[in-house]
Amino acid sequence: MRRFIFLLLIVCCTNLHAQKGGSSLKSVVFTGKPRNIILMIGDGMALSQISAHWYWEGPDNIFRQFSTVGFHTSHSSDNLVTDSAAGATAFSCGHKTTNGAIGIHPDEAACGGILEDLEHAGYATGMVVTCTATHATPASFIAHRELRAFTDEIALDYLQTPFDCLIAGGENNFRGRLDKKNLVDSLIARGYAVKSGSGMKDIPGKGEKPFVIFTDKQEPPTASGGRTYLPAAARMACGFLKKRSGKGFFLMVEGSQIDWAGHANDRNWLRAEMHDFDRTVRAVLEFAAADGETLVIVTGDHECGGLALTKGTGKADFRAEFSTRLHTAAWVPVFAYGPSSGLFAGVYDNTSIYSKMREALGQ
Repeated sequence: MRRFIFLLLIVCCTNLHAQKGGSSLKSVVFTGKPRNIILMIGDGMALSQISAHWYWEGPDNIFRQFSTVGFHTSHSSDNLVTDSAAGATAFSCGHKTTNGAIGIHPDEAACGGILEDLEHAGYATGMVVTCTATHATPASFIAHRELRAFTDEIALDYLQTPFDCLIAGGENNFRGRLDKKNLVDSLIARGYAVKSGSGMKDIPGKGEKPFVIFTDKQEPPTASGGRTYLPAAARMACGFLKKRSGKGFFLMVEGSQIDWAGHANDRNWLRAEMHDFDRTVRAVLEFAAADGETLVIVTGDHECGGLALTKGTGKADFRAEFSTRLHTAAWVPVFAYGPSSGLFAGVYDNTSIYSKMREALGQ
């Protein structure tokens, strides 16, 4: 009887460890090239933010699940310190551009982005973010504008390139505009199901039509202020996009407000956003492990806040101290999981993330 109870405890502990994202994810063996790519961007997240999260979260943090780790250098074409627009354009287009520019070369010529190219090639595409749809990072994957501040014009670009799903804030940029254009009606006319609110119900669950969910009229709330949708939305988008195309899919997921916490020098805000992003990465990795054909890349576009980890009052304590309210030029880690993940080891420029994604797909 004692032996039975002992064995039962071992099984229960093993299952609990697997549920928390333990060795079960690492044990999956991948072969061949991926059919799907999920690029996860922690805006403003670099090594110091991940280190702080590691200590806050403890040994169960999701970054332990990655065997492939690299670093990218994040400078823009005109500055050692990039902004999110130039940083995301490097990921989406594989080219440097000036700070503030969206999806264009420094000479202001539009650059073809990976989301646009793959959509035209028959892949399903989508984005899930915790900012407005017209904010710098999501905009850089679908728009081509001289300045990230042209948010009304960026919203118009969502009508120029087909996509399969979008979950973001910023409904006011599409409805109730100064130019009186109702872009929500335009999306519906193009066959999109459009929903307001952060709930995931009443979407085309079988993948029969594309959809847009506006989670807020303006910016979504913080993770500690009531926002809960990112993990579930990212996981749902994975399953939806898989149904949309037999060829494969590309999904960009952004933990947008990690950056905002850095600008605010607010360690509690940062901790909550990193925890939310951890849960989101965990949900996506679980999908990728079960799917077997999905490459997941997790990185940041730049560091924000000049975060330093200094000694706290106790033996094992630390303090998260900010040195600036701006971005810095620190190197940014890149974590990869799934088929072709080995491409992302080493040190390289941020534009190489684009070329490595294309190489992984055999494009």
